Amino acid sequence: MIKENLEKIRATLPETVTLVAVSKTKPVSDLQEAYDASQRVFGENHALEMRDKHEVLPADIQWHFIGHLQTNKIKYITPFVTLIHSIDSANLLEAVNKEAAKHHRVVDCLLQFHIAQEETKFGLDMDEARQLLDSEAFKAMQNVCICGVMGMATFTDDEAEVRKEFKHLKEIFETLKKEYFADQPQFKEISMGMSEDYPIAIEEGATLVRVGSKIFGARNYNV
Repeated sequence: MIKENLEKIRATLPETVTLVAVSKTKPVSDLQEAYDASQRVFGENHALEMRDKHEVLPADIQWHFIGHLQTNKIKYITPFVTLIHSIDSANLLEAVNKEAAKHHRVVDCLLQFHIAQEETKFGLDMDEARQLLDSEAFKAMQNVCICGVMGMATFTDDEAEVRKEFKHLKEIFETLKKEYFADQPQFKEISMGMSEDYPIAIEEGATLVRVGSKIFGARNYNV
């Protein structure tokens, strides 16, 4: 089923959109099945789980960290992570920069913005983002690269609300591009949209969609 699910989803994606297969809590066998169906980009939200899967799965997988990242867990993923979607504070970015330097890497990162109605979701607001990007500390960072933005819409059946939030994230991206990254082509990613709302996200400008249950089935939280 995983192969069939992937084929169905890929048929709906423009060439400009990358599918991140959200494999958190899923067994290695499921990821291998997706890999055998040509999926190469996987998203995890627990650092230790991602490290363990990385150690046993093919080396050409691109690992995207999509969850809330604790500073004491950065060291487990820094040697190999392709993209961290969830930079939600200056302190976290500084910590990633510090760990990346130890491995002589530049780690690609997205700034996570709080665009949803729910207070429980993490993310920066525009003032915090500007404060971070204007800081001398950020300007001195040599081992991180800001490649775009990420956001999570409100968990709701109200498509108009979801669309409004995705539009807002696109506006944030365009503002930051103009003010801070106009001459930096690597600043090009908008990570938004999950299994239930990714078609709306694509219509509103997503370049990365994070799809889990539509590929792997319902998540098992008892592992």
